[in-house]
Amino acid sequence: MIESDGDFQVFAHIDYLTRQISAADRKHDPTEFEEEYRETLRALAQSERVLEINTRIPLDAIIVQWWHEVGGQAVSFGSDAHTPGAVGHGFVDASAMAESIGFKRQADPYDFWRSRSRQGGPRYQTR
Repeated sequence: MIESDGDFQVFAHIDYLTRQISAADRKHDPTEFEEEYRETLRALAQSERVLEINTRIPLDAIIVQWWHEVGGQAVSFGSDAHTPGAVGHGFVDASAMAESIGFKRQADPYDFWRSRSRQGGPRYQTR
């Protein structure tokens, strides 16, 4: 899917397996799957797509760090809100985490947060 020319900009729920692990009363340790995560993140970065930081079940900062290390250029934020009151829940913490790793807010508030250390950006624009 990632390596295809499929028409999508943002890759969400890279950590979806955490839901199944949590349901089994186990704690997800992303470092147990570091190689698999990095391989997926590298392919995603090469496709010039964007990684979503979802706040419903917060994405572990180490995964965002790996995304930055493998050349990921931008992140977006999603809250998977199922009620109006949950829209944007956790965005303050998620944006602080993304910024501490090397992504920054753009002048256009609707734009993706981009890596401070890379020129250019994803092939997709937000508008």
